[in-house]
Amino acid sequence: MKLKVIPLLLAGSVLAACQQNTNNITAPSIQKEDAVAVVNGEYISKYALETLTTEVNERARGQKIPTEKLIDELVRRKLLVQQAKSKHLDQNPETQQRLVMMQNALLSQLAIEDYIKSNPVTDADLQVEYDKQMASVSGTEYKARHILVVEEKDAIAIIVELDKGADFAELAKTKSTGPSKTQGGDLGWFSSKQMVAPFSEAVAALEDGTYTKTPVKTQFGWHVIIREESREQTPPPLEAVKAHLEPLVQRQKLTAYLDSLRESAKVEILFQEEAPAVVAPAPTETVEVKTEEAPKTAPVETAK
Repeated sequence: MKLKVIPLLLAGSVLAACQQNTNNITAPSIQKEDAVAVVNGEYISKYALETLTTEVNERARGQKIPTEKLIDELVRRKLLVQQAKSKHLDQNPETQQRLVMMQNALLSQLAIEDYIKSNPVTDADLQVEYDKQMASVSGTEYKARHILVVEEKDAIAIIVELDKGADFAELAKTKSTGPSKTQGGDLGWFSSKQMVAPFSEAVAALEDGTYTKTPVKTQFGWHVIIREESREQTPPPLEAVKAHLEPLVQRQKLTAYLDSLRESAKVEILFQEEAPAVVAPAPTETVEVKTEEAPKTAPVETAK
């Protein structure tokens, strides 16, 4: 089984970045026979070339990168590292923190890969997840068409036309306001859970080949529905969905493992987000405005 890296932590170019030293890491000694180049007396290892080759191949999508270009890239990196060290940039406190973070990210990723390798997804794991998901795949599926209109009276008029023998699909093309109108209102196969309750209930109450005699109201408008066919849902075999279940089960196992580590650890969160400062509203100046009283007028008598 190919191990799939779970995208929870930093990966990718971390390996190349961590070739530099941190305070508590000593770079392994490289012998000439294990090197692909030497830059100002410092060797570049074959392992570095293999690592970069793997990294580039994963991103190049089949494009072949010449080995000499990869070696040239490693030489450029080595030159930059040497320049950084000559200026003591590696002794900068911020640099040290960044290197430690890269180291921690790499070690975290390696811990994940080690757990996945030591705890592979088994057939029993897949069977449990399959049974859980297939438990909800039951009941009846329906194949139906519908005509959606804004006003109830329009839906009633359509039912009258259907009673007179009009073709449902043709009416859907000319009368429906829904996106399925171009397919004659065809909704394909669906289960009751895929549709809003009033629509599903109306379809379930029909017989195959019959349409609703009264309009069906949903939040989308008024529907006229014809149920064309129905069938019992048949769950796919385990082998057909195993490739989709495997990464799901793998994530579940990893999540449970991380949760167990957290539960058994003593963790104290020290960071507290500062509450936003409350700004008092600026004082407003009130101006007293004196108005003259409008003159009273006698009521107007209407002619009798």
